[in-house]
Amino acid sequence: MDSAQYIDNMSYGSVSQGPSADYCHLMAELKAQNFDVMKFSSYRTACKLRFIQKRISLHSVDIWNVIEAFRENGLNSLEPRMEINIPRLETLVTSIYFQLNKRLPSTQQIDLDQCTSLLLNWLTSAYDPEETGKVRVFSIKIALATMCSGKLMDKLRYIFSLICDNNGLLVQSKFADFLREILQVPCSVHESPTFGYRDNLPSMIIDGQNKVTVNDFLDIIMSDPAPPCLVWLPLLHRLASVENVLHPVQCDGCNREAFLGFRYRCQKCYNYQLCQDCFWRGRVSGSHTSQHEMKEYTYYKSPSKQLGHSLKKSFRCVPEKQTTSIPRFPEEPEKTLNLQHIVPPSPIPSHNGFHDIANNSFDMSSLDGRSTTRSMESNRGDDEHRLIARYAARLADTRSTMRSPSDLSLNMDTTRQRDLIAQLESKNREIMREIVRLRKQQEQEDAVLQNEQNPTLLNELRALRQRKEELESHLSTLQESRRELMVQLEALMKMLKNHQTSPRSTPNSSPRSATSKSPPLSTPYPVSSIVLSIL
Repeated sequence: MDSAQYIDNMSYGSVSQGPSADYCHLMAELKAQNFDVMKFSSYRTACKLRFIQKRISLHSVDIWNVIEAFRENGLNSLEPRMEINIPRLETLVTSIYFQLNKRLPSTQQIDLDQCTSLLLNWLTSAYDPEETGKVRVFSIKIALATMCSGKLMDKLRYIFSLICDNNGLLVQSKFADFLREILQVPCSVHESPTFGYRDNLPSMIIDGQNKVTVNDFLDIIMSDPAPPCLVWLPLLHRLASVENVLHPVQCDGCNREAFLGFRYRCQKCYNYQLCQDCFWRGRVSGSHTSQHEMKEYTYYKSPSKQLGHSLKKSFRCVPEKQTTSIPRFPEEPEKTLNLQHIVPPSPIPSHNGFHDIANNSFDMSSLDGRSTTRSMESNRGDDEHRLIARYAARLADTRSTMRSPSDLSLNMDTTRQRDLIAQLESKNREIMREIVRLRKQQEQEDAVLQNEQNPTLLNELRALRQRKEELESHLSTLQESRRELMVQLEALMKMLKNHQTSPRSTPNSSPRSATSKSPPLSTPYPVSSIVLSIL
């Protein structure tokens, strides 16, 4: 059976043009791995997804890179239920891999076209099986956040920000939508009989009557054991972490002297150990049976270290305190910085080319800075970025009369400063016209002096040159005054930039996107353009 027939038999969806040759080859490679002989569905699903993840190079893309791609392509400003067409999805996928190639060394560059085609076909096969040509924004975010690399805790915190309200509490309907979307990931590798979605799943995992915070959500999903429908999710991350872990012991199933990955030890048979391939496929030997309890190891510790650890525990008088591996996060969402008392509200153009949306959903604008802050109420039309941009515009037209930036007054009279700049520019134009006139007059006088030496003309020439020196002195004074004004304005812009890049200034923005671009200063007559040639 060729790869195309395999895709048809497996009922994979595709984009409107049909699956690409690369995608068909990927599915053929997945089948050739023979993962279906594995006994345990959780390990089988995790192995399949890990193979897909590495094959389409998403194992090199961190969760924060994915979130930044959402922001750069404007998905953070869209409602989760909105749909985008395939060309826009392709633009998103291309930007993810393009940024990945910029981070990778030249010897490790990926095939941009191939990876884009594979990921695009995989997403449409999982979330657009009817070939409508559109995919929901929420589906894309859940799928890419699940399949990329990164810590599981960071992924779950981002996912929780998509399914919670403004008070930081889980919304049960959004949680059900999350389960429906994330379970499409194992279904894409044909594990739907075990990990398919059912209507009673949300209530079985989380009781809708109780208030669930981000810490409760992390405890439930990252618990041991995890919820049955999501047991493959933490296993996928553990599988990635042990791929290069070497166990220098002999496997009693296949007799290998050393092996990589997981190690399993029987709790009943003495020193009976299996590699992950033998345990997953049910290979046994001797008196050991598959009914015996097995313990999973993700690292190897020598017998001497094990003995030392046992002795240390036996001599310890006070038992160790149970420390939780999951850190605790603030349950109340941190409020965003309010700058309305500094800058009065005024209408400004749309930010970054996207208009305001009435019900702005909380996206990575709260998690790019590794915090769990939430967005402000939807009735506030101006967010913090727009307020900072407006603040920068006001500072650009304000000249400080203080010498120290710490003594800077933010309530200066901008009209008086504009008038002062206009006066300087007017005087500058007058001086330039006077210099041109004097230069022409001096050229005429020099021509006359070449013909005859007239004492009266020489005296007038000296007077004109003295007048020229006075004008030049006056011009230098005006230039110095204008230069001081420009330096003060630059100091204001530096203060604004430092204020924006500080953690307290933008608590719900990402490191890259928090740097708002300040409007350029209006300098129709820069100082560098006034160059005088002294005769």
